[in-house]
Amino acid sequence: MVGNSNGRTGVYGRGGAKLLEMLNVRMVGAGERVVVLSHGFGTDQSAWSRVLPYFLRDYRIVLYDLVCAGSVNPDHFEFTRYTTLDAYVDDLLTILDALGVDRCFFVGHSFSTMIGILAAIRRPELFVKLILIGASPRFLNDDKYHGGFEPEEFDEVFAAMEANYEAWVQGFAPLAVGADVPAAVREFSRTLFNMRPDISLFVSRMVFNSDLRGVLGLVTAPCVIIQTTKDVSVPLAVAFYLKDHLGGRTTVELLPVEGHLPHLSAPAALVHVLRRSLAACGD
Repeated sequence: MVGNSNGRTGVYGRGGAKLLEMLNVRMVGAGERVVVLSHGFGTDQSAWSRVLPYFLRDYRIVLYDLVCAGSVNPDHFEFTRYTTLDAYVDDLLTILDALGVDRCFFVGHSFSTMIGILAAIRRPELFVKLILIGASPRFLNDDKYHGGFEPEEFDEVFAAMEANYEAWVQGFAPLAVGADVPAAVREFSRTLFNMRPDISLFVSRMVFNSDLRGVLGLVTAPCVIIQTTKDVSVPLAVAFYLKDHLGGRTTVELLPVEGHLPHLSAPAALVHVLRRSLAACGD
């Protein structure tokens, strides 16, 4: 599943080698099969640290930071480029090409689940399976879809972020973590604080205004939707909407825990499901 790099260069002239350095890309582990771990909004690759050790023996793991993460030099964030999810897909595919990966499992959380879906549509031959944690193709409600939020609720969030980012983080982190796990709240708060506030607000607006519902049927890879039973960001109904609308064979795995970040708050439960999901589909 790891071949020779085809020498492609990223958009805007970003060669693969440069992007690997910019986004702190690492490949670790000893297995033959490749698993990409792609973190969500407000975190960085350190969010996987509680689950990573359980997969190093059997898989080669690709870790990277999204360009908006606080662990990436904010000078690399181009506001004119990262206006849609497509630029993040470009980054992911450039990384895989630069590493010479020709087949992989993709494990994405939240924001990154949308990146994985679009990447699998664009390059279906690359992806053995998509494992999507806390996924949502659309956060806004409409007449026939319950995404969980009304437009005015987003307006309140954005206003709070602009008015006092630190206070917003202090309020949002425990809500997102959900469970009574102080260490997880501290960790999520740390990586949220590390984001530059203007970048955080810009990305939040882009994510919350995205709508992937119309392209879900174009996904051909098998998918596993991992959803906690109580998530302030993603209603349970969204997991079953994805099951009904994704084009590939799709299953839903419910974690009997609370919160939007189970890899921080309930890693043991998540590891169990991830192991089963990865083992269920070989290549």
